[in-house]
Amino acid sequence: MTRVAAVDCGTNSIRLLVADADPVTGELKDLDRRMTIVRLGQGVDRTGRLAPEALERTFAACREYARAVRELGAEKVRFVATSASRDAENRQEFVDGVVEILGVEPEVISGDQEAEFSFIGATRELAGKDHLDKPFLVVDIGGGSTEFVVGEEHVRAARSVDVGCVRMTERHLVADGQVVDPPTPQRIAAIRADIEAALDEVERTVPLAEARTLVGLAGSVTTVAAIALGLAEYDSSAIHHSRIGADRVREVTGRLLSAAYAERAAIPVLHPGRVDVIGAGALVLLTLMERIGASEVVVSEHDILDGIAWSQV
Repeated sequence: MTRVAAVDCGTNSIRLLVADADPVTGELKDLDRRMTIVRLGQGVDRTGRLAPEALERTFAACREYARAVRELGAEKVRFVATSASRDAENRQEFVDGVVEILGVEPEVISGDQEAEFSFIGATRELAGKDHLDKPFLVVDIGGGSTEFVVGEEHVRAARSVDVGCVRMTERHLVADGQVVDPPTPQRIAAIRADIEAALDEVERTVPLAEARTLVGLAGSVTTVAAIALGLAEYDSSAIHHSRIGADRVREVTGRLLSAAYAERAAIPVLHPGRVDVIGAGALVLLTLMERIGASEVVVSEHDILDGIAWSQV
């Protein structure tokens, strides 16, 4: 048994997992799992730089995480940074700040590495379930990018494309510095066009159509699942491994895209940090399901964070 800490810093959120990993049983026992919305990728698509206020929000979360790592006595720590910091001109400021606070250098990984970690984290416990057909298609919808991975026990093909929920919102749903609520059909069509173009790109190297089980990861997917399940509050145990039909995904996506900000904010399972970007995230999932004809998505609360943890064992 090894006690490990994993940090996943994405475009919209930063997350921590401290867990005891048993490579013999394949069990990962959570000691602390938390998420903070920091919006590190604020404006990166437009400016190419990490905003000072976004860096400070991220460093504040890192200070909280550093205390948790020390108190729980993690033997190993790995910090992985994804899309926003990969794109930014001033990413060294981010790296230096993390090293000062946590004592480890963030690894600004490639999209392919990101996809591999996501696949391992999501499928390690699914691989033995006979009722799920293979190959798996794991889709990880992040803030800046979305990863698509096809494989059985191991990754066969993977691709990362820049159609995350924050990036799509900032590119198509913002006018004069404000999110357009609710978005017009023309703006929704523009997002769909970007997603379809990205899927065309993905299909050049990843056999999406061969997948038999779609596994969805990250906040956009888990939020859609929570709404579809009619939960009064966010409940990870109810969401984890839930199976949401395509019709329900379509219904929830339509509801989110037709609602004004205040209406979405009133949804009890919707994190305040996702209110403005959830419509775009849901549309990524729906467009993919329609493209490949998926009848349902298996929702996983285990994702890249779990893959980062397992990589240290």
